[in-house]
Amino acid sequence: MVGLKPPEVPPTAAVKFVSAGMAACIADLCTFPLDTAKVRLQIQGEVRIPRSSGTVEYRGVLGTLSTMVRTEGPRSLYSGLVAGLQRQMSFASIRIGLYDSVKQLYTPKGAESTGLAARVLAGCTTGAVAVTCAQPTDVVKVRFQATGALPDGTRRYSGTMDAYRTIAREEGVRGLWRGTLPNIARNAIINCGELVTYDLVKDTLLRAQLMTDNVPCHFVAAFGAGFCATVVASPVDVVKTRYMNSSPGQYRNVLSCLLALLMQEGLAGFYKGFVPSFLRLGSWNVVMFVSYEQLQRAVVLARPGPS
Repeated sequence: MVGLKPPEVPPTAAVKFVSAGMAACIADLCTFPLDTAKVRLQIQGEVRIPRSSGTVEYRGVLGTLSTMVRTEGPRSLYSGLVAGLQRQMSFASIRIGLYDSVKQLYTPKGAESTGLAARVLAGCTTGAVAVTCAQPTDVVKVRFQATGALPDGTRRYSGTMDAYRTIAREEGVRGLWRGTLPNIARNAIINCGELVTYDLVKDTLLRAQLMTDNVPCHFVAAFGAGFCATVVASPVDVVKTRYMNSSPGQYRNVLSCLLALLMQEGLAGFYKGFVPSFLRLGSWNVVMFVSYEQLQRAVVLARPGPS
């Protein structure tokens, strides 16, 4: 057995909620530079007014990371980390931690197993609720990650809390929820790609007795989940990133952002930053799901049994 043994008593919804947030924070700490590189590549080529000739050009994942370290210093790789961790503690706790509970609500009473429809509905539901609650943290995270890509490296905000205050003051409270609709679409897709794929692959491996319920099984299921999520979510992710990072008035709405991207860069523009997206989502899923499974078991095993 690799890792902690599955507990005899299943973890409660509260244990899953907390474990999901902690596991997502661990995954973010490990993969945040890849996420920052993805954001920089996605917004590159965006037409801005006024235009600047001093904008840094990024080439590939490693090229983007090395350019950022050279021009902005190593700390730039973790710009927006505080907002990112705030996001995961609220966002992942809901969309991942409550997935099993919501899945049971959609499962007909007396059913021997949960069907695909119930899993998809559960993924869409928890993803939408999580985005609605945590959208301000995502907006601030993207703004910080994109800072170095602005003309002359202009810094918009002095810190995380200043970012929340400044956005609310200059753009209104609605500015903190900028891009909510594309983010809901993106996370409904990603939740289905991640959670449903992980759920199905893990169940298949266990039912066929190809693997046991341990770390290697979780690793394989998580890797498949990361790949599926990246393939289906990249177009929505690019539009979401550009729209959330845009200046007031740059785009009329999400559709105008999508059309501007299509006209300027063609269909290939929707898959800008695909490699760092896959590297990030694939590695993020592996770290998160393995940590999530182990944290749940550690918490349940640490709890004193009934006397």
